[in-house]
Amino acid sequence: MHGTQIRPARADDDERIRRFLAGLSLHTQTMRFFTGIPRPTASLVRALLAVDERRDALVATLDGEIIGHAMSYRGNTADVEVAVVVTDRWQGRGLGPRLVDTVLFRAAVRGATTVGMDVLGENRRALRMVRRLWPDATMKVTSGTVEVTAMIQQAMVFAEQGSAASPLTV
Repeated sequence: MHGTQIRPARADDDERIRRFLAGLSLHTQTMRFFTGIPRPTASLVRALLAVDERRDALVATLDGEIIGHAMSYRGNTADVEVAVVVTDRWQGRGLGPRLVDTVLFRAAVRGATTVGMDVLGENRRALRMVRRLWPDATMKVTSGTVEVTAMIQQAMVFAEQGSAASPLTV
């Protein structure tokens, strides 16, 4: 994790996010987007980089290249919905939870108290992370996906228990 940085996404990240998305395996694309994305569209790239009063986006970088992405947006069943994806090579090293912690901290600063996440039922790694980070989260299975809802303060306990924080701009 040495050398990785988590920072807000910027409009000039468009080519880096395209390379990041194109470099994800079909499996990882499907776990995050519920489908493969052989050629990232301009609208998808814009959506992943959007930061405004309703949406937030973070990237994890290493040597200037994006290796992870997290976003939050105003939700329907929770104050904020979150989504995260980490490049295949960096999965399992704690970067996903760091991205989630950071995006939740930023959402809490803006007043959000509940978090939601839709996870494919077969995404065992993400569901293990949810159970570890949010043991009291409610999980509702519908049509092959798991709708997760938790309190943000509860979700952020992981960060307070010694998750290795990285430099970031809030």
